[in-house]
Amino acid sequence: MDLLSYLRRSFAYNAWANQETLASLKQVEALPPKALGRLGHLVGAEYLWLSRLDSARKRLAVWPELTLAECQAEFAALGQEWQSYLNKLTAPQLSEQIRYTNSKGEPWTSRVEDVLTHVLLHAAYHRGQIAADLGGSGHTPAYTDFIHCVRQGIID
Repeated sequence: MDLLSYLRRSFAYNAWANQETLASLKQVEALPPKALGRLGHLVGAEYLWLSRLDSARKRLAVWPELTLAECQAEFAALGQEWQSYLNKLTAPQLSEQIRYTNSKGEPWTSRVEDVLTHVLLHAAYHRGQIAADLGGSGHTPAYTDFIHCVRQGIID
């Protein structure tokens, strides 16, 4: 499998895992204090990186205050926007450099493939934090392991 196909598959997994995490939070009457904030951050950060890759995209704050319903709507839109972006992306573009300014005002340059990898790992990290938030408060977190997604036939 080539890198671009791998990334497309990985972003399909990411969209599924975000939805599973959202669904687990919807089952909880009193959310752990940080869980909803972390979920909103997943939305905001993905939009931020998408806007850095494709300046025509929507932007939210990096730590937006969103309700579960707003997160659900944004995740649905994000899944489509990532798919659209990745479907237009070519293999040679993966090694291209993008220039952006981080939240501290520092200028940076990164390869497209590194940004995409960061988005995936960043999301997995925060989903893990949300799972710990839920587990620590006596609730069952979502089962978002990659292999579970494959076994369920969500991605092939």
